Amino acid sequence: MNITKENVDALNAIVKVDIVADDYKEKVAKVLGDYRKTANIPGFRKGHVPMGMVKKQYGKAVMIDEVNKLLQESLNKFLVEEKLDILGNPLPKVNEGFSWDTEQFSFEFELGLAPEFDVDLKSNKVKSYNIVANEELIEKELENIQTRYGKLITQEEAEEHSNVTGTFVNEEKEINKKSTFLVNDLKGKKNEKKLIGAKVGDVIELDTKKLFEDDHNLQNVLGVSQDDAKDLDVKVTFTVEEISITEKAEFDQELFDKLFTDGSVKTVTELKEKIKEDAEKQFQQQADQQLLNAVTESLVENTKFDLPKDFLQKWLQTAGEKQLTAEEAVSEYEKSEKGLRYQLIEGKIMKDNDIKVDYAELVEYAKGFIKSQMAQFGNANPEEKELDEIAGRILSNQEETRRLQEQLVSQKLVGFFKGNMEFDAKEVSYEEFIKEVYNVDAKK
Repeated sequence: MNITKENVDALNAIVKVDIVADDYKEKVAKVLGDYRKTANIPGFRKGHVPMGMVKKQYGKAVMIDEVNKLLQESLNKFLVEEKLDILGNPLPKVNEGFSWDTEQFSFEFELGLAPEFDVDLKSNKVKSYNIVANEELIEKELENIQTRYGKLITQEEAEEHSNVTGTFVNEEKEINKKSTFLVNDLKGKKNEKKLIGAKVGDVIELDTKKLFEDDHNLQNVLGVSQDDAKDLDVKVTFTVEEISITEKAEFDQELFDKLFTDGSVKTVTELKEKIKEDAEKQFQQQADQQLLNAVTESLVENTKFDLPKDFLQKWLQTAGEKQLTAEEAVSEYEKSEKGLRYQLIEGKIMKDNDIKVDYAELVEYAKGFIKSQMAQFGNANPEEKELDEIAGRILSNQEETRRLQEQLVSQKLVGFFKGNMEFDAKEVSYEEFIKEVYNVDAKK
């Protein structure tokens, strides 16, 4: 057997595999011998079928199977030994004159080669954000805590700040949903006036259009989809079933201990510091994700290299479960080209800077993730044995392992970029960050 590679250009190559009878005949003979021992052919005892008959019936099929096995094994071995960095998979070239009615075969495969390039981390300054928890956010969270741990007091009549529970109905839109909302969440004084003074058992007619200050409230209270809620303009009846008001909790040691069981908070000032610390820790995750997105965009834009475009489009036609037309493959390539470019850039950065993830790191990362989840449900100090068992179960799932590995790689890359790139740093509030990065008003 002989394998050779010929470079077409810097991004494309042809591998030729020549196979002769001596490369496969021994394996074919063994397989046919095994067939002979087990073949059930009328007129012959098991194991006594003439070899000539076995060859006639199975010989060609066995030969084709063994040649294909040998071809695949040899090609894979060659790619590894030659350390070829290829994109996609080798594509067999069609040979119009090919025939299995011979003992010598030649196969050719097209290869798409990964480009060689350098990554300049200093080529473009990327904006980074330091998101701070401002006084407004902290005060709002203090109010949320007081409400969340407050006491509900039943009322005879609804007031501006009352919680009202009841059922919304519209037969045409198949709306029949029991919900609770605050009267002052309604949009406009006209709607508020319909609820203020209402008593249990009252049936009130409301227009869904611009019913709430926040459109998400309409979606939640009516039990409709986001798309349906967006332009919904119908009349609904609302039957009042419960009315209450929340008496806000006092900031005392009992409340502090409910919030922080370790006794670390004893004053409102300390509680504010905790809120600020926890909020900014969560904001940091969003800022890091924005930073990674911005760096990705910058690197793809500023790292120039060619790809074996024609090869990749041809490969995409057969790469998936469904065969694509040439036009569909072109469209698919255009959608995936940017992602492929970043994969190559990311791979080079990780290789050149020895950034990698081993299994022990992945286990510790999974345990940290589990621990933070458990803390949200009141278990701040789980046993190490319990964490190991849960991590083991999670990492036995390939999809979960891949997801956690991607998160850990992203975390390492963000750390690397922070230490090796220059940024245009900006300090912002959370509302400013959301508006500037996503063009969304966070207060809505």
